Amino acid sequence: MDNRPIGIFDSGLGGLTVLKAVATLLPNEDIVYFGDSKRTPYGSKSKETITNFSRQDVSFLLSKGVKAIIIACNTASSNAIDELTKEFSIPFIEVIKPGSLVGSQVTKNNKVGIIGTKATIESNAYLTNITNINNSISVFQKYCPLLVPLVEEGKLWWNHPITSAIITHYLSELIQQDIDTLVLGCTHYPLLLEVIKNVVGEKITIVNSAGEVAKAVYQTLDDIKLLNNQGNGTISLYTSDSVDKFTPLASEILDNNELFIQTIDIERY
Repeated sequence: MDNRPIGIFDSGLGGLTVLKAVATLLPNEDIVYFGDSKRTPYGSKSKETITNFSRQDVSFLLSKGVKAIIIACNTASSNAIDELTKEFSIPFIEVIKPGSLVGSQVTKNNKVGIIGTKATIESNAYLTNITNINNSISVFQKYCPLLVPLVEEGKLWWNHPITSAIITHYLSELIQQDIDTLVLGCTHYPLLLEVIKNVVGEKITIVNSAGEVAKAVYQTLDDIKLLNNQGNGTISLYTSDSVDKFTPLASEILDNNELFIQTIDIERY
């Protein structure tokens, strides 16, 4: 048993969808979360910048004594994972492989759509992972640069007609390709799930990989004997931006109105 916390980082609020799934599956674990809302979105940045930001995020979490780190950001997972695993001797769990696995298992007609940030889509990480699992699957990708900023702007925008119109515009190409499965390749996108469902209809299965990531965390910690199976887990939240802006949205996502959130200067790390 190991009672050190699990670390999670994301470019902002989106990774809280992963945190919620992890906390549900692993209720004994303490979790330290960092959302880099000051520098979001990562998806429009260069690979070098994404890697540098991710390196700082990891360094901060290590200062909190974490035993493993979840990269709850598709952009960082697809662009920085190789460098991070070379530089830091700590277990990492990323979000690309779990989403790819589920997408490849769910599809019936072997046509899978992926939506994500520009950096995630251009990395071809999902395309590579899915075709490695099943090379008969056709993968159709679309980057959606406006969705992360809309999520970060607050709940008012999550079901706004403008958001619906933007999602309709982005997904029209994929729907025309007759996909039967849509992988949400960004942890922010589950916060827009109802709008996405309305746009794609009932014939397309939507894959939100947060639950599968939580299972991967459990398996990883169990394999290396780092699980904590005693006590009630705590959640510590940190942001690089305004606590006043982060708090109500985090409370909404986590269904918890008693969160304690601190601002840190991530560039010190």
